[in-house]
Amino acid sequence: MANFHIVAGASEAPAHPVVRKITPADLKEALAKGFDDFWAMPSHLVFLGLIYPVVGVCLAALTFSNNALPLLYPLASGFALIGPIAGIGLYEISRRRELGLSTSWQDAFTVLKSPSIPSILALGVLLLVIFLTWLTTARMLYQSIFGYAVPDSYAGLINQVLTTSEGMRLIVWGNILGFVFAVAVLSISVISFPLLLDRDVGAAVAVYTSVKAVAMNPLTMALWGLIVAAALLIGSIPLFVGLAIVMPVLGHATWHLYRRVVEPPHPDDVHPVR
Repeated sequence: MANFHIVAGASEAPAHPVVRKITPADLKEALAKGFDDFWAMPSHLVFLGLIYPVVGVCLAALTFSNNALPLLYPLASGFALIGPIAGIGLYEISRRRELGLSTSWQDAFTVLKSPSIPSILALGVLLLVIFLTWLTTARMLYQSIFGYAVPDSYAGLINQVLTTSEGMRLIVWGNILGFVFAVAVLSISVISFPLLLDRDVGAAVAVYTSVKAVAMNPLTMALWGLIVAAALLIGSIPLFVGLAIVMPVLGHATWHLYRRVVEPPHPDDVHPVR
């Protein structure tokens, strides 16, 4: 029965949320509201945002210590794959602020009290599996082109990738494969986590609704994906430090994007105020 709840939510016959058509103007509005949430309490959000660059620096250090330099770029780009998990606490802050409730950084952790937490965790595990699969795929691609020997310095890696024909092949195929992973994650998660935070519909309905949102708005969602990827790349360049601002802003903007994509629920479907 618990497994059924994770998949299908609290209702025996869950209703599928209504998805709207959106335009680039909706993305602009979502980003504007995301910035507004950030600037309303930047000290709280920078504190939370510091989690992401710290994790990024640790992962980068791990690649150096284990002579796994070829995975540095896949790790940086992989933030786009796990971003929906990382933003869950930020969605909660935006939800509370939207309702006019008192808000502090501690409120990010009240998501643990959500009736949908089993479904949220299940989707989180799925994204982590996809992330690890991406890293494995990236390593296998590198080894298929350059073999098992890896550069002993960052400069050596840059020289290997940017000045050789093999490096160009790695860039082309790496970005093609990365695009496939990114599209898959965007489709299943662009609004599924905010939806689960808002309503206990279950993982299956959340993923279905997210995929439907992408299918109904392919160009707009593609533009959103490009915005997210570009922002994460820019935030990752200076040793991931920029993610302390980029991640909170994107997290809040994602909540507001969800609000524009999915019609409001019936009052009976809303979680009790936490």
